[in-house]
Amino acid sequence: MTDIQKHELYQEIDELLDIAKEFYPSQTQTFIPEAIKECLLEMIKYIIKNEEESKKLIDFLDNTDFWTAPASTKFHGNFKGGLSLHTFMVIVQSLKFAPAVLENFFNSPLQEKYIITAKDIFVAALCHDFCKTGFYAIEYRNAKDINGNWIKQPYYKTKTECRNLGHGNESVLMMLEIMPSMISNRMVIEAISRHMGFSDLSESETYNYSNFLQYPLVVLLQLSD
Repeated sequence: MTDIQKHELYQEIDELLDIAKEFYPSQTQTFIPEAIKECLLEMIKYIIKNEEESKKLIDFLDNTDFWTAPASTKFHGNFKGGLSLHTFMVIVQSLKFAPAVLENFFNSPLQEKYIITAKDIFVAALCHDFCKTGFYAIEYRNAKDINGNWIKQPYYKTKTECRNLGHGNESVLMMLEIMPSMISNRMVIEAISRHMGFSDLSESETYNYSNFLQYPLVVLLQLSD
């Protein structure tokens, strides 16, 4: 990274964080779905310069259950809108962590290898859990309310008919269908593919996993997620 490239990177990171603060101030303690949607759409319009891909990205978010889906069935974000909230938080954390994490790589002997943009960081964080769209269904089970009466209680469950290439790889495929220009951006692809760390690897993949940790965006996304 040249000094000019670094300056542009950190300037765009600051711009994205300013957008986040404008639409979703840090002192806000409650989950406001409308504010998160406005914020993410504004971020997309700012950082995705390709108008066709920007439109396809927004269409994807609006035409799937991205804004209403949970982020899991019983762990983080297991409520309506949990996926958009989790995604927003990972984007913000990635942008905040970026200067400290990336400087370690920029000052390493391999620094010439590491060319990274704010768009790379944003896209990787935004798309890392795209595989969770259309992935959950609402079902009902018998439970007692506070008065001891039996009621039908809704809960989220993974759809049995879903086909999945693997958590990270499914998200990579979905990203490339929306943004084909990213096909040559191996750093973003690897960051999304490996964002789950060792928990989403086949046995054979563990042998060369350390190679992926040589890429700053892989480390940054794992930390933020």
